[in-house]
Amino acid sequence: MKRSLYPRLAWTGIVKNKVLYLPYIVSCIGSVAVLHVLQCLSYSTLLKEMRGGRSTEAILSLGKIVIALFSVIFLLYASSFLLKRRFREFGLYYVLGMDKKGICAVAAWESLILAGIGIGGGLLTGALFSKAAELVLARLVQGEAGFRPSFTLESFTFTFSVSLVIFFIVFLRSIVTVLRTDPIGLLKSESTGEKPPRSNPILAISGLLCIVTAYVMAVSIESPLNALLFFFVAVILVIIGTYLLFIAGSVALCRLLKKNKKYYYRKDHFVSVSSMLFRMKRNGAGLASVCILSTMVLVMISSTSALYFGKEDNLRRSYPNDVTVSLMMDGTESLTEENLTAIRSSYEKVIADRGIEPTAVREYTYSGISGTLSGNHISVRPSDFYDPSALDALRTLFFFPLTDYNRVADDDLTLGKGEAAIYVISGKYEQDTIRVENTEWKLVTRLSSFFPFEDTELSLNPTYFLVIPDNSELNELNGMRDDYGNPMLDVRYYYGVDMKDADLEAFSVSDMTEPLQSMELFRDGMGYSGGNIADARGDFIASFGGLFFIGLLLSAVFIAAAAMIVYYKQLTEGFEDQARFGIMQKVGMTKEDIRAGIRSQTRTVFFAPLLFAGVHLSFAFPMVWKLLMLFGLRDMTFAILTTLIAFGVFCLFYALIYRLTARTYYKIVSESL
Repeated sequence: MKRSLYPRLAWTGIVKNKVLYLPYIVSCIGSVAVLHVLQCLSYSTLLKEMRGGRSTEAILSLGKIVIALFSVIFLLYASSFLLKRRFREFGLYYVLGMDKKGICAVAAWESLILAGIGIGGGLLTGALFSKAAELVLARLVQGEAGFRPSFTLESFTFTFSVSLVIFFIVFLRSIVTVLRTDPIGLLKSESTGEKPPRSNPILAISGLLCIVTAYVMAVSIESPLNALLFFFVAVILVIIGTYLLFIAGSVALCRLLKKNKKYYYRKDHFVSVSSMLFRMKRNGAGLASVCILSTMVLVMISSTSALYFGKEDNLRRSYPNDVTVSLMMDGTESLTEENLTAIRSSYEKVIADRGIEPTAVREYTYSGISGTLSGNHISVRPSDFYDPSALDALRTLFFFPLTDYNRVADDDLTLGKGEAAIYVISGKYEQDTIRVENTEWKLVTRLSSFFPFEDTELSLNPTYFLVIPDNSELNELNGMRDDYGNPMLDVRYYYGVDMKDADLEAFSVSDMTEPLQSMELFRDGMGYSGGNIADARGDFIASFGGLFFIGLLLSAVFIAAAAMIVYYKQLTEGFEDQARFGIMQKVGMTKEDIRAGIRSQTRTVFFAPLLFAGVHLSFAFPMVWKLLMLFGLRDMTFAILTTLIAFGVFCLFYALIYRLTARTYYKIVSESL
């Protein structure tokens, strides 16, 4: 047999089955193009020249890994579908005299042709759209894109190499599948698995338990640290539970509906329930995949958009003033009026020497310590910080003297000796007293709000703000040391200033602290932290803009993948139902009855993943909110609104996918009516 026959047969099969292969080719081109765009952006001068470019580059690198892994999984799924549709044709080749080696050669050439089109088309498409993507990214991060093309030899080489690996994995899977298939069975492959499945209550209950466990974790975890630790555990449980529930639970549900004679023996329900029961075991995994992809899109786009559009509020919470300096003092005994006056005067001199007019000044002292909570007692033993079992009980406390709190918060709070007011972040505290080692306070007031405080924006555990009468009540804690001799109590003096018409980018924290180094107080071990809002704004925009860009890009990829799965599902079911609906018409069902059954079936099956995705998102929100708090987001109402808008927009896209793919199904089935 001439070797040139194999590539001709492969090409002919692709052309004749273009309805099947065209979406797959588009997926291949799209996967390579997205990977190429991300790689081109990594070499863009935009990231090298903009403030916070390193953060965006790291986010893009993570996006490349996700796209590469997802491309492998999705293309393996799509290629297996194509192979199954071609198996009957391969079986015919065998009957006509072609051995299994020849069939493998046809499959190999087919994979080679598709890989060539996918890689070539993807590289070309990526090169064409890379500049447009750079402009979009520049818009999001408020940077400036140059006129140089984003395409580079390095990006081309990287994308080409990774794409070769991806398509080689798909090629191996195709060859192994053909080799492991009985040649005679190829002719009957399309009928494999078409027997009505048996319900499996054990799998259905297991799936339900996995989902319920994940839901309980999501709504019960209060600490952002625990949310970070258990988020991926919950995600895995939801994925496993969704697949088990769609595969086994849906079969059990169809059988229950079938036993309900009043519901089942109706023209529209009879057709839809019978069809769903007949194929649910095979297509349950596809519906579960659509549900998981939809949930991933909703979580990604809602969280990244909340961070991006809420970045200014987040920034102002982290940097309440244009320039902030937080001095680390050597114990509360350093917080004398003499020391604070000297530091304040030094700051004012630096600002005045630069000809800057302060518009607002805010200063206060505070102290911080961490420990493990048991009842109303917080222990600050250093050994607890190295005990993994104590992480759930870890708490952070910040103490504010009453006079400083009233001045900054513009309040008239009054406290007696041994009394305190409390404000809780990311958690709750319901005791009437709180004791830190041997010092106890009676909680006479629970504050509903607190002034913006920069040190808690990235707190990983529940945090308590305690307003106390004065710093003398911290004497016991002030003398505690860790295993290395360092103070356990972190004592600080905060100074924040807003500047009118000042060049903030040229004003650094070191400018404020440099004159302090000549002071005796500074030489005793004083350190500092802080920054200016101009530098921070660039970092915030770059980080959250990069996250939002990756969220949009990955969401587009996942939506396309979900649409592809739905399209192939509608295509498969259309070919299967074509003859069945023709038989139904012959035994007395009218075209209107059949169309009603088709509508009932497609709507039920198609919108079930969307319904489950909405439920997943609802229960995932508490945990996602804890994670957003780690990035400094504090406005829950804004986060909820963003999530609702994201869900509404996604529903519109999902409905559009339904209309487009349903037409394919109707077109195929209508040929028999």
